[in-house]
Amino acid sequence: MIVLKLAWQSVLNRKFTTILTILSIAVSVVLILGVEKVRSGARVSFANTISGTDLIVGSRSGDVQLLLYSIFHIGDATSNITWKTVEDIKRRNEVDWLVPIALGDSHRGYRVVGTSQDYFTRFRYRRNIKLDFTDGEPFQDLFEAVIGSEIAKILKYKVGDEIILAHGTGPVKLNKEHGNTPFRISGILSKSGTPSDRAVLVSMEAIEAIHVGWETGNFQKDSVQQSPENLRKMKLHPKAATALYVGLKSRMQTFSLQRWINSYPEEAITGVLPGVAFGQLWALIGNVETALLIISSMVVFVAILGMLISIMASLNERRREMAILRAIGASPIEIFTLLAFEALTLSILGIIAGFVSVFGAMLLLQPFLENITGLFIEIATPSSREIVILGIILMASIVAGIIPAIRAYLTSLSDGLMIKF
Repeated sequence: MIVLKLAWQSVLNRKFTTILTILSIAVSVVLILGVEKVRSGARVSFANTISGTDLIVGSRSGDVQLLLYSIFHIGDATSNITWKTVEDIKRRNEVDWLVPIALGDSHRGYRVVGTSQDYFTRFRYRRNIKLDFTDGEPFQDLFEAVIGSEIAKILKYKVGDEIILAHGTGPVKLNKEHGNTPFRISGILSKSGTPSDRAVLVSMEAIEAIHVGWETGNFQKDSVQQSPENLRKMKLHPKAATALYVGLKSRMQTFSLQRWINSYPEEAITGVLPGVAFGQLWALIGNVETALLIISSMVVFVAILGMLISIMASLNERRREMAILRAIGASPIEIFTLLAFEALTLSILGIIAGFVSVFGAMLLLQPFLENITGLFIEIATPSSREIVILGIILMASIVAGIIPAIRAYLTSLSDGLMIKF
């Protein structure tokens, strides 16, 4: 007990060195726990880009490809789904709701998404949150559009402004504008951190309207450009969809409906579970988190190495102290314990300081991070992975502290008595 008191007093007496050592360990803990929190938060937010949707249906392709174009609007489908197929799926007893989307057009580099009114109530993200509006309301008229928060911010749009959609999703200069059918912005979505922030949402009927005369992919010379008034009078019905979001009455029916979709005889389509597809996609891009973990581990190593150097350097200044302790009866094992306990104390204080700093920063920054980046980091009790990380840091610190303790154990008496005063 006396040795432990001496160790604590020694730590207090070397305040400047102690504070620097604790600070270096705390910073390393903040970094590695911060990376872990961001990693887990990014993974959860990524997987919850869409929530509450049981199946995503598209033309026959890989799960990841279907996920990329249907959710993230990256790339294009190999083909569309005919509307007869959409109706067949909708009539299935297992299906509670169905939201179609149609891709293929753009506005100044942003994807145009044709969909139904149900998109605004059925599309959920993260913690089953539905889309909200900062201004305006969902489209009602054939030529009304809802835009994402990012588009409104960057292009400085407001409700009531008119926009022109373009045919195609390539470079802006190569796209052909549907100049005769301007759209009025009816609503602006609140920031959600999902692809909806960068989308222009219109009705499925609007997609059909702007493509009257464009059936071959280019405007046919013998076709007459229809005015918005004439198009409103037409009976416009969707002919195809790029993908479908499907919600079921019971999740117990998910696999049976998926089998039926994948073996649908009329058309080559596929149904994927969003969670499974997100897992596959994360496996492809998850190497980034490994790189971050390696970098933060190197910082931890440097901090522990700094503690080791600090204690080793202090031994030269404390040779007389060690010798006096031996002379008054301290055993070599007590000298060893003294140095080892000092290292343990510094490590524990550094870990506690880093841990408190991380959670304090999360309490302050969580709302800002969610609002600015859409990244939701949950404030919860430490996960098993985080506990393991802290345990590894503590064990590594103890091992580092043993090295100077062994040196003091071996040389405290003989080396100390040789000092000339």
